[in-house]
Amino acid sequence: MSLLFIAPNRDMQPWKQAIIGEAPNIDVEIWPNIEQPDRVQFVACWNQPSHMLDHFPNLKAISSLGAGVDHILADESRPKDVSVCRVVAPSLESQMKNYLLNAVLNLQHNTYRYIRQQMQAQWTIHPRKEKADLSIGVMGLGKLGGPVTQMFANMGYTVNGWSKSAKQLPGIKTHTGPEGLQGFLANTNLLICLLPLTPQTHGILDLKLFKQLHHPAHLINVGRGAHLVEEDLIYAIDRGWMTGATLDVFTEEPLPEYHPFWNRKSIMITPHISSTSKPKEIAPQLVENYKRLLSGMKLQNAVDLQKGY
Repeated sequence: MSLLFIAPNRDMQPWKQAIIGEAPNIDVEIWPNIEQPDRVQFVACWNQPSHMLDHFPNLKAISSLGAGVDHILADESRPKDVSVCRVVAPSLESQMKNYLLNAVLNLQHNTYRYIRQQMQAQWTIHPRKEKADLSIGVMGLGKLGGPVTQMFANMGYTVNGWSKSAKQLPGIKTHTGPEGLQGFLANTNLLICLLPLTPQTHGILDLKLFKQLHHPAHLINVGRGAHLVEEDLIYAIDRGWMTGATLDVFTEEPLPEYHPFWNRKSIMITPHISSTSKPKEIAPQLVENYKRLLSGMKLQNAVDLQKGY
């Protein structure tokens, strides 16, 4: 039996060494150098090539290398009887908190505008947004969304949360399901998307949603690129409903050089770095699930394949 890493455009040697450091007896392979496909029973992957997961006749489990699993569930070659799991790590939460806090503070203090002004040798002072000017709405109250919402509330921001199923967070007003979405949006002028990607949330950030926000509003998307209808965001910015957006995820990554987002001064782009997995932190979870698979035990952080998360 072997554990196989599939992650194009990533250096997976640190991952291999981290696994061997935890369990020297595990046979670790890195795609595309696979000696015996029939020995592969555990795959750990990120953005694997399409039509890849059905190449291993004895595959028993697939793990994401991050918190998201949509790249696995959307793969039509995935054997439907194979278990799927994700990874959960403290650093993923802390990285996301830091990224979002930085994004909100930059918005409040006009940091991006001043950077552009410096490039033009322009001295113009812009009004700073105070906490009272912002009503933060967080979509998705799971492993990352819940702690993020709590962080902003603890810092004195006005915060609302929205999720598919009911969630209770101390001191925070939460909204649930389609019936709660309108009220959530009406009280939000800084929208943070941390939703899982499912058929129900695909394209949820569209013109209809932007119209229901408290205008003018700003979007921060750290969920998945497919949550956003890109042309609708541009239209909403042009109409003045949205002041702009901070985007870390995109439908196509890397973002093509011809994409219209690059030329939009009101859109801040980062290359999917809001929260990244660290090999030494994640390796113990992969080893644990590998051993559980060998023993016929339930995998940790298993995904509900019906819900998609």
